[in-house]
Order: sequence, then C-alpha cells, then structure tokens
Amino acid sequence: MSDAKWRRRRISLLLVLVLVFAAGCGAATEDGKETDGSGQQEEREALNWEVPDFQYKDQNGKPFGLSDLKGKVWLSNAMFTRCPDVCPPMTANMKKVQDRLKSEGLEVQIVSFSVDPTHDTPKVLKSFGEKFDADFGNWHFLTGYKDEEIQTLIRDGFKGSVQRNEPESKDDPLTISHPVSFFLVDQQGKVYERYDGLKPDLDQLVKDIRKLEKS
Repeated sequence: MSDAKWRRRRISLLLVLVLVFAAGCGAATEDGKETDGSGQQEEREALNWEVPDFQYKDQNGKPFGLSDLKGKVWLSNAMFTRCPDVCPPMTANMKKVQDRLKSEGLEVQIVSFSVDPTHDTPKVLKSFGEKFDADFGNWHFLTGYKDEEIQTLIRDGFKGSVQRNEPESKDDPLTISHPVSFFLVDQQGKVYERYDGLKPDLDQLVKDIRKLEKS
C-alpha cells in the first residue's frame, strides 16, 4: 500500500472515532437535559441569579417587597398595561399558570413588575388584573418606582433589559421592550429557572416547583 493511501485511511479512521466519541458523550436529550454517556440524565443547573432587595406598591397601594417573599417560592414577569402585543397573552398565560398551580395544591406567589410605573398606578394595575380574572390573593402587580429603578432590577435580578421607545405621534402605541419570560425564584430569592411567557411549559414548571419545595 502506498504512503498516500495509508495516510488517507488513517485520516478516515480518525474521523470515524471522533464522530463516535461526540455521539456518545454529552448527547442532548429532547427535554434539554444531557446524558453522561451511560444514558442517565443529568439535572439542569439552577440559574442562581440573586434578585436585589425591593419594596414597592401592589395593586391595592400597599407596600410589598422581597421581605414578604422570604422563604417562599415565587414566579415573576415584567409587563405594562398599555402594551400593544405581548403583555396581554403573557398575563393570560400567567392566569393559566395560577389556575394550574392551585389545582396541584401548590402555594406559589406571583409578582408582575410594571415597566411603565408612571402610567400604571395601583388602580390601573388592579383594573388590568381584573380583566384576566387574576386572584389577587397571591398575585401582586407592582408599581411605585422610577423607570431607572425597574430597569436596574430587571437587569441585575433577571438578566434582561428594559428599553422605552416613545411614540412618534399620538396615534402610535407606546412600546417598551422587556423580557417575555416567566422567572421561577426559590426560597432564598434566587432565580432558579425561566420559561417562555408566550408558551410556558406548565408540566415542567410544576415539576420544578415541586423540586424546590422539597429542597
């Protein structure tokens, strides 16, 4: 066999070995978990983003803050009542989450931060929540801060950004870009996981909450 043919054969064998190794180690499964090569699934790591301390006003005008959530599992999202697109379906989805958690017997607080605090007074937020039949017993719509404060909280605690874009004319809607995720926060005030707010995986959410409550 010539040296050229031998070199080509060695290269081919090496490529096959590389492909076999890649397929067997750390292969992703459909649910986003990874295997260790033996077929056993590894749990996803918690995000562990620490939520900064806060003390704002809820839809009833009463103070509500991180201290009220100490030792509790809670869900959070960003929204505003004048939102022309994603906020209404996200709020409707959060209502589905609230109903599902109640049916599962899970006691979870829900916190919705307005990113339009000047307009979204407690009265406006309460009216907005009522449109979606929100149960205010464990769902808190928060306001009572400056734009800069909520931008900092979203950035530092939930690793997202808030960008306000004023309308060019009175006929144009106000747009404020913000995270469209639901964030699950553990008893120590750290973000454990996030979910698509427009298409949340309720089964996975319930599973993760049960895991946190057992920890």
